[in-house]
Formats: sequence, C-alpha cells, structure tokens
Amino acid sequence: MYQRIIRSKAPLRISFAGGGTDVPPYPEMKGGAVISTAITKYAYVSLCVKSSPGMTINSIDYDILVSIKSVSDLRYNGKLDLAKAAIRVFKPELLDQYGFDMITSCDSPPGSGLGSSSAVIVAIIGALSKLSGKSITKYDIAELAYRLERLELGIKGGLQDQYASTFGGFNFIEFDGSRVIVNPLRIDPEVLNELHSNLLLFDTGKTRLSAGILERQIKSVVDKKEQALESLDMIKKIALEMKNCLLKGDLSTFGELLWEEWQYKKRLDPQISNPTLDHLFDIARKEGAIGGKLCGAGGGGHILIYSNLEVRHNVIKALEKAGCKHVTFGFEPYGLQVWEVKEGKVKV
Repeated sequence: MYQRIIRSKAPLRISFAGGGTDVPPYPEMKGGAVISTAITKYAYVSLCVKSSPGMTINSIDYDILVSIKSVSDLRYNGKLDLAKAAIRVFKPELLDQYGFDMITSCDSPPGSGLGSSSAVIVAIIGALSKLSGKSITKYDIAELAYRLERLELGIKGGLQDQYASTFGGFNFIEFDGSRVIVNPLRIDPEVLNELHSNLLLFDTGKTRLSAGILERQIKSVVDKKEQALESLDMIKKIALEMKNCLLKGDLSTFGELLWEEWQYKKRLDPQISNPTLDHLFDIARKEGAIGGKLCGAGGGGHILIYSNLEVRHNVIKALEKAGCKHVTFGFEPYGLQVWEVKEGKVKV
C-alpha cells in the first residue's frame, strides 16, 4: 500500500538545426543556437511513496532493479546513475522522510537521437522536486538536468536536450556560454499542420554511440580546426534561417535547409554518417523527398525526412522496404508535466 503516487512525463525532441553548436566549448567561443520541437514521445516516471524506509529504482527499458537503503548505496556504477544523481541532490529531504519505489520508462531508447536520456533525467527531477516540496523553475530544472547528466556523470553531449524537454513546444534556443535563452516560436497553426503533414520520422534500427564522435568534435573546436568551426558557424546560421522560414510559412525552403544542414553536419566527423545512412537518404530523395537529416550527434538512430504530402506514401514504402520503421508522432506543446494520483492510498 502506497501513501502517495507522483507521476511525471517529459517529451523527447526533434532538433531541426543547430545541433553541435550547443556542445561546449563552441557556445563559450562563438555562441550557439538550436531550433527544435518537443514531440509526443515521452520519458515516464512513477514515484510510489511508502511508509517504510528504503528506495528502489526500476528501469523498465533496461530491466534493472536497484535497491537503495542508505546514502552509501548512491554510488555510480553504470546502473541507473541518472536516477541516483538526482536522488543525491534531493537526498537530505528524501532519505530522512520517505521511502519510495521509482519506476522509469521511455518511448525510445538511448542512442535514438531524440534526446531520450535527457528526457529521463528531466522527468526524474520533476517527480522528486514535487515529492520534496521544492518549487523549481523550468530554467532551474533544465540547468540541473544538464549539470547532472553532462558534468556530474560525464555523459557527452550538449545543452539543448534538457531545455527542449523541460519547456516543450517549438523553440529557438540560444547559448552564449554563461546563459541559455529559450525563445518560444508562435507559428501559424496552418503552417504547423502543413509541416506535420510533410515531416516523416524513421527508426533506422541502429542505435548510435555518439561519445567518440562528440569527443572528436570537441577536440576539433578546441584545436580551432577550420573545417569544424566553419561547419558549426553554418549550422548555426541555418538554424536562424529555419526559424525565419517557420515564422513566415516558407516550408519548401525549410525542407531544403534540412538537407543543407545535414551536409555541413557530416563535415564535423567522418563517422557521423556511413554508407547505410547515405543509401537511405538517396532512396528518400529518389522518391521525391526535398530534404532530410539524421537526428542526434550521428552514427545511427532516427532520420527525419521532409517530403510533400503527395509523395509521402512513396517515401514511407521505399524506406520501410529498406529496413526502416516509420514512426508516427505529433508536436508536443507542453514540456515537463508532473501530477499526483488523487485517489488517496493506492494499492499497486
């Protein structure tokens, strides 16, 4: 019998342009910018509070259960460290007052290129903050998620995912090294409907291991290699152009910019793409797709295709024949959401 049940969900995201300019040290050197949207795929957390001491963390995706009896059990060992890191932040209140069972799950696995791990840590922070009674702003939640994931645990990546998941909606996010500014975009509903009709998301069936790619990208920026810096400058410029296209309703140019961004992205590291991915894009464009790009840092995961509605079915059929899975999604206007089951004591 549980005393309270707190639940949370945080959306995954699709990044259209700017990815890489949010990865330090580029933001500190030149300022980064990303345009992205939250989508109707989520990370979920259920926090079941009990009267007896002790905690458990159960990851449905990894089929791992970790028991925590004391602060000394909160050591990082590669097993559900995201949850442990968040619990350590809130532990003075939690370990003294509560026992609980935490359950986590996600609609898409890590390595998908959709910001899954960041959505998980955002959802965990949301649930724990409600349990602790702390009032935390969206900016504070996103910053804490970034700090825990990237700095505390050393998971390679940038700053965009945590903010996209926390805030939700379409955003133009700016990074200048000392602060992050989330600019929500007010896009005409007709433009959104047309954009949604023309975007196709596919799971390539290959999860990516982006740490090596990101390490080499970071080194290229630190070493001020001309090709890397010029590519990131152009990726940032394209993000701004895409924002203007969405606000003006110029979606044909938006689709072309997706393809242009992907060409510059591939210049950052030779392992960002591979013959299999190149072949998939060739198939899509042969069927009439205007543009497309790989989601995430590179190497695998999901691909995003822009294709007019008239040839949409041809693109889907061809890519599914090539081994991809078509993933349906919607645009998610909300970010992190936290709520409590209201039925009182709940037996689970």
